[in-house]
Amino acid sequence: MRADYADLRKTAAALTEGETDIVALMATLACEIHHADDRFDWTGFYRVTEPGLLKIGPYQGGHGCLVIPFDRGVCGAAARTGETQLVPDVEAFPGHIACSSSTRSELVIPVRDATGALIGVFDIDSDRPDAFTQTDAAELDAILRDTFGR
Repeated sequence: MRADYADLRKTAAALTEGETDIVALMATLACEIHHADDRFDWTGFYRVTEPGLLKIGPYQGGHGCLVIPFDRGVCGAAARTGETQLVPDVEAFPGHIACSSSTRSELVIPVRDATGALIGVFDIDSDRPDAFTQTDAAELDAILRDTFGR
């Protein structure tokens, strides 16, 4: 099954309406998005907890890496550059961190609050190569923007 982004956007908005707690918002989105598409093997957030450092946040799937410096991996690249990372083959990504040996492709989107400050990254891993499209990236970014207010 593929995500119905229009439906997912409405559901996410309804579930998070009025909520201001960042962890509650992250947990809700991780769950809803993870279960919306069978390509999504691991879905979750890494939070900026200090300058140059991400720590695991709410997620769905097997365990994730606990700490990721901005200078390592796909999540670090998204945090460092502020740009979405769409990686069709993680083995070809320099410095990829293998939190799970089953991951073949990855999509990581920077998450900003209403002031524009980076608060984390949203990470989706797939056990399928080349699983993600620019449409996935744009639609998920729109859901994140709606939820976190940027």
